[in-house]
Amino acid sequence: MRLASWNWGGRDCVGTISPDGREATPLGVRDASRGVLPLIQALAEGESLPSPSGTRLPVELITLRSPLPRPLRSLFCVGRNYHAHAAELAGTVFRAAMPESDPWPIVFSKLGECVIGPRDAVRLPSPSISAQIDYESELAVVIGRGGRDIPASRAMDHIFGYTVVNDVTARDVQMRHQQWDLGKSFDTFCPMGPWIVTADELDGRTTRVRGWVNGALRQDGQTRDMIFDIPTLIETCSRGITLHPGDVIATGTPSGVGMGQNPPQWLRVGDVVRIEIDGVGVIENRFE
Repeated sequence: MRLASWNWGGRDCVGTISPDGREATPLGVRDASRGVLPLIQALAEGESLPSPSGTRLPVELITLRSPLPRPLRSLFCVGRNYHAHAAELAGTVFRAAMPESDPWPIVFSKLGECVIGPRDAVRLPSPSISAQIDYESELAVVIGRGGRDIPASRAMDHIFGYTVVNDVTARDVQMRHQQWDLGKSFDTFCPMGPWIVTADELDGRTTRVRGWVNGALRQDGQTRDMIFDIPTLIETCSRGITLHPGDVIATGTPSGVGMGQNPPQWLRVGDVVRIEIDGVGVIENRFE
């Protein structure tokens, strides 16, 4: 099942997307402004999905919003989680975080307020604030069943579904501070979508993540190549911390980011970043 949030005729809607991605069917929800989040929470409580209510529409006629326009809280994000990406930034971002072994993942937060829709424009900051804006194509896990101290052996049972995010990053700001949150959380720096695909239709441990800049393929990775797999990430994030239905874990990016190019290729006004994850869908955002 694909659950989405969209705007049509000036109204926010929440509903399902057909398996071929062509039709949107609204559901009878009381408050569509929060996107899919209330549905995830209700399903976690054992309630049923609301009945269809309204006109079925071609997807090209609606304006897709992020499926979680305002996430429950900040996103859990994972850094240095693909071997090739760790290598390409070994001398820069990860210079102080390249142990001989990898006992623990790097986890940081990204403010939920920076989430935007799958085709919304990303606003570039003034060059005086940052001139090193980069992209990161990522699979994001959406939690469906809460819990604390979740063992990796049971972690997949806690997943509601998957979506696509671009973990847009101001690299100079990221490296200026010992913590990464500021360089990751500029307004509009988290395109998300196009919808959430439920876990019964996709195993996020075996899918493909690709990213293009202005039509040129930059990133192409397999989630099976993660340093820390999805069950391990859920186990890690839930150690002593209760995960709630609707929480989001962005699982890291493959190699090919702008900072890893020689010379680095920073995003500029007019650039378009397209990210596609097999079995989930596509987001495409222009930088302005």
